[in-house]
Amino acid sequence: MNILVTGGAGFIGSHISDALIDDGHKITIVDNLSIGKIENVPSDAEFIRVDITDKELSDVFEDGKFDIVYHLAAQMDVRVSVSDPVADLMTNIAGSVKILSLCVEHNVKRFIFASSGGTVYGEQEVFPASESHSLNPICPYGVAKLAVEKYMYFYYREYGINAVSLRYGNVYGPRQNPMGEAGVVAIFCHKLLSGVQPYINGDGLQTRDYIYVNDVVRANLSALKQDGFHILNIGTGKETNVVTIFDMLSKHTGSNAERKHREEAPGEQRRSVIDPSLVGRILNWYPTIELEEGLALTVKYFKEQY
Repeated sequence: MNILVTGGAGFIGSHISDALIDDGHKITIVDNLSIGKIENVPSDAEFIRVDITDKELSDVFEDGKFDIVYHLAAQMDVRVSVSDPVADLMTNIAGSVKILSLCVEHNVKRFIFASSGGTVYGEQEVFPASESHSLNPICPYGVAKLAVEKYMYFYYREYGINAVSLRYGNVYGPRQNPMGEAGVVAIFCHKLLSGVQPYINGDGLQTRDYIYVNDVVRANLSALKQDGFHILNIGTGKETNVVTIFDMLSKHTGSNAERKHREEAPGEQRRSVIDPSLVGRILNWYPTIELEEGLALTVKYFKEQY
């Protein structure tokens, strides 16, 4: 099939692109390289440097004649969304709706979206949270992901676009950008291996559902031919706090850095863990990489980079 991957030069998008190419699909990647890296782009993919909000994106659809769109391009930093909600809206909502409209205009019948199980539920009342949990995001990033899901349903009902929203837990693994404010595993790996003191936000007892990127890639490939409209959690159902992540990475990197703390980050949830039971029933997908193994693989990658 002929597939467009937005954000395909980024962490998760590049892994998905690799896997789609390995399965014999023709891949076009669009990315503005604000976060993504050109070296992440597979050699067999066509790459077009463009922002999803640019008018030139229409030409990409006109020329591409795509069967499927994987939409991963986003402003992905929760803290940026808190400090500049308008900018977050323009990329994460307006940009996504533009892509959905282009799918209608160019007869693309399948749309797979990278949503966020870590933010759309807000402060959870049930642990782990299923897809039926109340939706009260406490940051604009989560609001935007939820809004796009609502638009996806509209485009499914109105235009018949098969749409799958995959609500990721906290994805980690090789190629994750360690230089931003998001992605604690990559940030800690980089600092511990570089001899720079990492800092834990708050008391470090805030929890997340950490899922290895290869498991996320398998979920995306499983969604490739799924008809209808679906919202599915992609997580492990297990929560781990930041102090534990720090200690495990210290062990794997061989670092003796102290635990040091700083103020809590604005817009950060206290506990987040999602239930993947539904995706197991619908797509026959289950996480396979345990946290200890995934962190060891991630540290190995970062060691090779340094």
